[in-house]
Amino acid sequence: MSEPIDFLLWMRGTGFDLAVTVFVIGILLRLFEIISLGRKINLAEPRGEEFGPGMKTILTRMIPESGTFKRQPLTVIGGYVFHIGLLISLLFFVPHIELFGETFGITWPGLPNYIIDAATVLAITGLLAMLWHRITNPVMRVITTKEDWLVWLVTFLPLLTGYIAYHRMIDPYPLALGLHLLSVEILLVVFPFTKLMHAFTLFLARWYNGAMSGRRGVES
Repeated sequence: MSEPIDFLLWMRGTGFDLAVTVFVIGILLRLFEIISLGRKINLAEPRGEEFGPGMKTILTRMIPESGTFKRQPLTVIGGYVFHIGLLISLLFFVPHIELFGETFGITWPGLPNYIIDAATVLAITGLLAMLWHRITNPVMRVITTKEDWLVWLVTFLPLLTGYIAYHRMIDPYPLALGLHLLSVEILLVVFPFTKLMHAFTLFLARWYNGAMSGRRGVES
């Protein structure tokens, strides 16, 4: 891989295949691990239903509690801005959709590039805001672990390199695009083994908490 084009081709081919394989197998193993943990049978007579409260908890937890917003407004706003910007730039950028089509055989309509560009800037801004809060807030700084820094970095780099590649801020372009793919593949490999896994377990955990509260006849 002495030339940028060779680097790009490896990242689009062998590198991407390896990263996706680790990602898929890792996700399946983690989900199997969580679901197969097993829990003690609850012999108490249920005081309510499980499904409805479980679904309700999924929806209500989408809105932050007023106390949380008052204590950490920057984290809450930055988190929403980041997640919305990330989802738009990831799922509705036409080259990303084409890659999903090549990999999984499914496609959908994309959005204009100027919307994707704005969403990427918002996502980067949200992540930087959360980093600033984590660094400057004494409590957040104390409870931050090495994994938190790693998760922030591997999430930030694909957004940054994607923005740089789209605006051709690195010459030659194959090198810029190859670096973007490399950052994405690092994210895919790290994803199943860190807190990033919450993207797959978040709704499952919320439903379980709501369902168990419903069974006991209390609000979750």
